[in-house]
Amino acid sequence: MSKYSNIAIVSSFFSLWLNSYVSVNYQLLLGFLLIFSFGILHGSNDIVLVKSLNNSKNNISFLKIFFYYIGIVSLGILSFYLFPLLALILFIIVSSYHFGEQQWQCLDNLKNNKFKVSFQLVYGIFILFLLFNFHQIEVQKIVQEITESKVPIIFITILLKIFGSLLLAFLLYLYKYKENLRKQILLEIFYLLVFTIIFLSSSLIWGFAIFFIIWHSIPSMIDQIKFLYIDVTFTNFKSYFKSAFLYWIASLFGISILYYIFKDEKIFNALFFSFLAAITFPHALVILKMFGRKI
Repeated sequence: MSKYSNIAIVSSFFSLWLNSYVSVNYQLLLGFLLIFSFGILHGSNDIVLVKSLNNSKNNISFLKIFFYYIGIVSLGILSFYLFPLLALILFIIVSSYHFGEQQWQCLDNLKNNKFKVSFQLVYGIFILFLLFNFHQIEVQKIVQEITESKVPIIFITILLKIFGSLLLAFLLYLYKYKENLRKQILLEIFYLLVFTIIFLSSSLIWGFAIFFIIWHSIPSMIDQIKFLYIDVTFTNFKSYFKSAFLYWIASLFGISILYYIFKDEKIFNALFFSFLAAITFPHALVILKMFGRKI
């Protein structure tokens, strides 16, 4: 991961360099292309991962796992229709922990599991609200489209300060009592500075895409390939891609239908994020179990 981090930093600043030459509309287009490609792809192998994780995989059919998975996704979509505010809050919490879990795998050896989970959750929430803070009006608009409730902008700033303070307290504690993590903590603080520059300088979708793809999706794919095939090679990536391809295409097909039906409607952004949330719920659960088995 340390070698990839160097690539991620260079890629991030290259993406920032594009800001000077690409309009906001093209940033939006590029951002969605990245999310639809690597972003959706990194969560498209969940059923294969479940099959691999299942100790009694001969007793549970592939179709049974598939329908369980589709059921969770459908429940997620339904929750956004029936309880949009509650579903949005749950999406933020699940996504935040998922981001924190991926970024802070170095905490897996901590004996205090509650501390680890709390820290990873706080870290992820801070990342999301750091992004939201630089695009408050746009975030307010999207939240209003999803929930039909107008969230005061000051609410974003307050939550950023609260979770920023909590994150600082966690980092100080780890730095003081976990000497083996001090180098990683300093690196992660540097990465936070990089994220801040990215979010400040980019549009909402472009900034999210840079973080989501470069710092989350690709590292997650690397971890999944290691779990499934031991080594990260081009051959193993092809195997990963082949097993994920049908589910990736199915997800793109679902989003395409939404766009075709609602492309001229203001609610498309809300539907897009709702769909993204629905496929995030089962994916986060699968990766949580994978990390539990991998370490």
